[in-house]
Amino acid sequence: MMIGIIEDDRLLNQALNKMLTDKGYDTTCAHSRKEALALSADRIDLFLIDIGLPDGDGLKLYRELKAEKDVPAIFLTARDEEQDMLAAFDTGADDYVVKPFSMKVLLKRIEVVLKRNREGSVLTCGDITLYPEKKQVFSDDEEISLTAKEYQLLELFMANQDQVLTKENILDRIWGIDGEFVEENTLSVTISRLKKKLGSEQSHIRNVFGLGYRMGE
Repeated sequence: MMIGIIEDDRLLNQALNKMLTDKGYDTTCAHSRKEALALSADRIDLFLIDIGLPDGDGLKLYRELKAEKDVPAIFLTARDEEQDMLAAFDTGADDYVVKPFSMKVLLKRIEVVLKRNREGSVLTCGDITLYPEKKQVFSDDEEISLTAKEYQLLELFMANQDQVLTKENILDRIWGIDGEFVEENTLSVTISRLKKKLGSEQSHIRNVFGLGYRMGE
């Protein structure tokens, strides 16, 4: 996990950097709005942003950074007025920490925000867990290796749980224009292989006679 530290107080910046790297996080640091805008948001999973930067407002800066990539943020500030807090949350802040703060408390807040954002993009059904961003699938705690088509099928099923998906709809969504030329047997064989890898009963994928397939507990 990469955390972007945007804090003009160099001693605090260094202390945050050491605390996070000691806990196993990767970090990238900036001391001003100008330096922050030069960071690559694509690599960052969370921003720590000081609201009072020497060359700009941290809230406005976050809006600029979010335009590149929607990365969660925790704001750091010496101001504890309700109006300032509301302004931070209106900007999209995930949390707001008033200086001086406990490093242990900040670390716990970081863990909560990162966990919340990870879980937001997770699909689950029974013991099956799918992480769309990482293209990973787990059955209990065991990672399952799937082919591209098997993964696409599973993601389609898990995103549409308890809905009957017709064979025509599946072929169109997974095979696209080539679906017209794919034999129905190809679909049933691919689904059979997928169910076998997940564990036939644990897969929760059922054949709905005469209609198609449905996944659900």
